[in-house]
Amino acid sequence: MNNSVKTIVIALILATGLLASCNPAPAPTATPAPTATLPPQPTVTPAATLQPLLTEEDRKTIQDAFFAALVNPVKALVFTSESGCDYCPTARQLMQELGSLSDKISVEPHDLNSDSSLAAQYEVDKIPAIVITGDRDYGIRLFGLPYGREFTPLLQAIVTVSQRQSGLSAQTVQALANLRTPVHIQVFVTPVCPYCPSVVVLAHQMALQSEYIRADVVETAEFQELSSKYGVEAVPGIVINDQLVFTGQVDEAKFLELVQAAAQS
Repeated sequence: MNNSVKTIVIALILATGLLASCNPAPAPTATPAPTATLPPQPTVTPAATLQPLLTEEDRKTIQDAFFAALVNPVKALVFTSESGCDYCPTARQLMQELGSLSDKISVEPHDLNSDSSLAAQYEVDKIPAIVITGDRDYGIRLFGLPYGREFTPLLQAIVTVSQRQSGLSAQTVQALANLRTPVHIQVFVTPVCPYCPSVVVLAHQMALQSEYIRADVVETAEFQELSSKYGVEAVPGIVINDQLVFTGQVDEAKFLELVQAAAQS
């Protein structure tokens, strides 16, 4: 990621009211996964009474940043349901508000049940789900409401897909070019985890770089059965090809090692 994009994303982080304060953490210690009551969840509000999520100041700042950063069209497919999903209305509204800030972003709302064939095509099996695509499907998925610190990777995914550049090092790009085995990455996160955003961004960068990689963000508190299935007890929890392979913050080189090991096993 070049310096101009970093500056833009930092501006987005600082300006957006949905984000918690996100100062760099001093050490890459994993954060314990929350119980059903932690971290604090956004208020569940009926769709008919939802208020704007972004202030006018936020909208202006993000709009200016998107104008400077976005290059190619981006499409966000938002899978929700009218019932049985507390955060679906908020997720749908959030993406619609972001989509209104740039003519390079189109948002397609879909119902998981009535659009089941499309959901199957994108391997969406839980909601709310956000799929960020461009000229093709890059395997970038977000499951759960992207709020708190998890709003940052959503913004970064939009920028990365629009620019069609992963921002990974030449060494990582070369290594991923040799990948021939499908790799499914799931990064389990919480909205208050200070280490999760950087891990999620790396996963999405690798998905954009290689057609063999699919990278999902999974909000732990919203999908507790899934996190229990993989034994995720702290975040970020990195699951690759259905195996928990690492817990905690990783750099690009270590993440690549995990991907290569999974591909070879």
